[in-house]
Amino acid sequence: MKIAVVGTGYVGLVSGTCFAESGNHVTCIDIDARKVEKMQSGIVPIYEPGLEVLFERNTKQGRLHFTTDLAAGVRDAKIIFLALPTPPGADGSADLSYVLKVAEDLSGLITDYKVIVDKSTVPVGTAEKVESVLLKKLDHSLFDVVSNPEFLREGVAVEDFMKPDRVVIGTSSERARNIMAQLYEPFVRQGNPIIFMDERSAEMTKYAANSYLATRISFMNEIANLCELLGADVDMVRRGMGSDTRIGKRFLFPGVGYGGSCFPKDVQALAKTAQEKDYDFKILKAVMQVNELQKEILSHKISQYFSGNIKGKIIAVWGLSFKPNTDDIREAPALTIISRLLQKGAIIKAYDPEAMENVKELFGDRIEYCRNEYDAITGVDALAIITEWNEFRNPDFEKMKQLMRAPVIFDGRNIYDVKYTREMGFYYDSIGR
Repeated sequence: MKIAVVGTGYVGLVSGTCFAESGNHVTCIDIDARKVEKMQSGIVPIYEPGLEVLFERNTKQGRLHFTTDLAAGVRDAKIIFLALPTPPGADGSADLSYVLKVAEDLSGLITDYKVIVDKSTVPVGTAEKVESVLLKKLDHSLFDVVSNPEFLREGVAVEDFMKPDRVVIGTSSERARNIMAQLYEPFVRQGNPIIFMDERSAEMTKYAANSYLATRISFMNEIANLCELLGADVDMVRRGMGSDTRIGKRFLFPGVGYGGSCFPKDVQALAKTAQEKDYDFKILKAVMQVNELQKEILSHKISQYFSGNIKGKIIAVWGLSFKPNTDDIREAPALTIISRLLQKGAIIKAYDPEAMENVKELFGDRIEYCRNEYDAITGVDALAIITEWNEFRNPDFEKMKQLMRAPVIFDGRNIYDVKYTREMGFYYDSIGR
């Protein structure tokens, strides 16, 4: 098939590249000329494991193209994916201006039947809004609007796309349903389902899934905080809970809160949608409140250790991205923690394998960016671990003690064994243990 993908962020670029990998002819469209030039010259603008190999292969084989020209990009496409930003507005609702603007532009370009697919995470009712915009200039026989939410986890997005747990497609059109089924058939050959439903239910499915996962995280953070007060070990509690098949093992790890481009925005947007319908979604309000408080936990622990005075203290930070295997720092807990420490007069030395360039755009020279994890801890009064990159999991503790001014670790991700770390001579404070 010939496919157009409008927007080349995480969702758009991964989707376009993976569709090309399955034999389709894909044109990715973006208004950022500089970004498009980079991609045309073979540079992948985001860090996502496994993406670069597929990107290079499909551009070389002529299946993956990039342009800033919307008209040229969609001219021959049978399916047009809208993978555009839907950032939270001031009131928490999702901003649909990018999606609706492109829909308006498309209404003046479409001359033969096309499937318009909302791939962005959008509020319930967006497919109808996009359809309404298109109908201002187009006859309904020229298009169908489909909701096809993505369920990609940054860091494993390529694997998630190529081998999805499920594909959710919202459409009331038999014609669009058949086209979308044909498109996704190669990705579900192992038997995972393509689930067809109405457009509103598909839109709701994405918000419900992310909000539930965020709820699990906030719930476990509350359990961890209570474990500390009661002298229990949240690791043991987590294992005991996770072995129950009704609960499962995933998303039960406590820490310093969730971040990224999805959970914060989607929980907020669903809560706003509920508010617009005069429904008091109490659980979601609590999820958001707990998450914001959890981001303060590590800076509070550090301040408490230094008796409330951290002015002039040098703190190393390991991990800046909101999760491992990505350079994405949107809503990253590290940003909140660093800001709080700087406000209290601390000096920050930071290291992250991928996210430092993005953090520089926010903090500039207010913090020191280091070449590796050991450079970051040289001469520091304490270490704060915020993102659980694999390279942090088995450090040379003896070397750490020699480099650090004091052997003090605040672990926001519980990556070390409490007993062993303390036996190695460290003051070690983690979450819920």
